[in-house]
Amino acid sequence: METTASQRRVTMEEIVALAKRRGFVFQSSEIYGGINGFWDYGPLGAVLKRNVKDAWWRDTVELRDDVVAFDSSIVMHPSVWKASGHVDAFHDVMVDCRVCKHRFRLDHLKDREKCPDCGAKSSFTEPRNFNLMMKTSIGPMEDTAALAYLRPETAQGIFVNFKNVYQSARKRPPFGIAQIGKSFRNEITPGNFTFRVREFEQAELEYFVPDDGHDMEAFQAWVERRKAWYASYGVRADRLRFYELTPAERPHYARAGVDVEYLFPWGWGELESIAHRGTYDLDAHMALSGKDLRYFDEATKTHTTPLLIESSAGMDRTTLTMLIDAYELERSVDPNGKSTERVVLRFHPAIAPVQVAVFALARNRADLVERARTIERELRPVMRTQYDEGNIGQLYRRQDEIGTPFCVTVDHATLEDGAVTVRARDDMRQARVPVAGIAGYLLERLTQ
Repeated sequence: METTASQRRVTMEEIVALAKRRGFVFQSSEIYGGINGFWDYGPLGAVLKRNVKDAWWRDTVELRDDVVAFDSSIVMHPSVWKASGHVDAFHDVMVDCRVCKHRFRLDHLKDREKCPDCGAKSSFTEPRNFNLMMKTSIGPMEDTAALAYLRPETAQGIFVNFKNVYQSARKRPPFGIAQIGKSFRNEITPGNFTFRVREFEQAELEYFVPDDGHDMEAFQAWVERRKAWYASYGVRADRLRFYELTPAERPHYARAGVDVEYLFPWGWGELESIAHRGTYDLDAHMALSGKDLRYFDEATKTHTTPLLIESSAGMDRTTLTMLIDAYELERSVDPNGKSTERVVLRFHPAIAPVQVAVFALARNRADLVERARTIERELRPVMRTQYDEGNIGQLYRRQDEIGTPFCVTVDHATLEDGAVTVRARDDMRQARVPVAGIAGYLLERLTQ
């Protein structure tokens, strides 16, 4: 049988359809018509996203002795956002079409004289600022409650706790503080599925370094580490780029910046920002709070504000990237000229929601079903498993479409020879493996 993989790029319509059909992502509040910019992760999507977050956490925190964990609150003192500049400057410029009433970010309009939705000419309102922070209130009475915000980023919680962390963790720069958490932005025009949303998760590392002339080396080291991370999970090199920002593109306080971008079906989109932020953030909070956030540098015997290297990655965008990057439409032609297609998600085994599926060849045979269920239960403590039953061809196709690397089938011969059939997702090759050694066989291939 001749098999070829389609070189056609997957469309967002195909991804969205697969995501709903297989339980990766659903529209939030769908039975009430949905709510724009919010999404729910289904049984497979929740596991996929957790695996992506765990992969980031493992590489950034657990495998290093110079990074500590942190988890800040979503609601913080309003002065935090005043010091950070979000209250005064965290906004987009928007316009409305007077004809169709649709709202647009000004910088997203290619033709500023014509509405992209209804085609009306010269129909836009005057540009005006739109603050992206979501407001909430603290207190029992609405009329006297204090104004607060849902955090638009997780980094500020790290900055204001810098002194608490380095003292309690007994760390001195160079060292990092990392966290993964929810953030909220009142996007004017959310879109492209889970790419631009109003509720999302960020994985952020704030790495503090002394001002000793080696800060750019530390910045470049994190760029290289992030390159290696994406490569280690199989993201295709021709769809990923590390774009170095020019001085004009960087914030005025940034000494260097690199945007990690992926080639989505609609074009290049940002996944992550790696930035050298100098002392801007700690300086801002010290100025407004009046608190000293410096550390004592033993080398210089002075109190010093460290420089900051930041890596900020969107976990929803990264999960979407993994889903799109893994998608492949494969066409096969048998010797008789019959053509068949299969959709396969070639997830790296470490992030695949299901790593091994176990089947009974005949679901009306209680002995085969019980043996299959027993094998699945025994494998469950050491890998992510799923028991399923039905037509074997349909079972294989379903597991291919959710990205399961291996399928194990208990058949009639199993009761005689004590072996099962293991079928690999990527090349569809099959092997007979003794049940007694099945865990070791699978673990070896899942960790290659």
